Amino acid sequence: MAIHATIDLETLDTTPSATVLSLGAVKFNPLNSSEPHSELYLKIDIDEQDGLGRTSSDSTIAWWGKQKSEVMEEAFDPNGRVSVNEALRQVSKWMVGVDKLWGQGYGFDMTILEDMYRMLGIPIPWNFWIVYDSRTLFGLCEKDPRKAMQTDLHNALADAYFQAKSIQVAYKELGVKK
Repeated sequence: MAIHATIDLETLDTTPSATVLSLGAVKFNPLNSSEPHSELYLKIDIDEQDGLGRTSSDSTIAWWGKQKSEVMEEAFDPNGRVSVNEALRQVSKWMVGVDKLWGQGYGFDMTILEDMYRMLGIPIPWNFWIVYDSRTLFGLCEKDPRKAMQTDLHNALADAYFQAKSIQVAYKELGVKK
């Protein structure tokens, strides 16, 4: 059985050089409705990323200002943050055994992470051909499955969890068997 995984980022920009506030990831079986497992949740040092030249945009910061206060507080809370190197080390270790890696949209989550790995000269722990786009998958469904189940948007771990559950729903709806 192939191991699928989702990674979701909360950021301060939408470009590949974006500063990452938090990363959430889960592993799951897309062929049934079992619960996602092997959760990973990291809050990454913002000041260190600023020193590395990671970027933020006024429009993204303004967007954060319109989110629920508890979501914004969690995203910006300085407690429990890890260094960029430590975050990438943990992601690399967590990726062992993953056969398919899902992100929500082409050119966002995986592209930003890959840019961080390259910036620090650390090998990217996945091959480009295992990266899949859940937004495209959901577009093939009658309705976007996320919209029917997710309420706590913009927490990286919750977003990764609901992305995995939505992929399970999409596989079932589309009759995917392998």
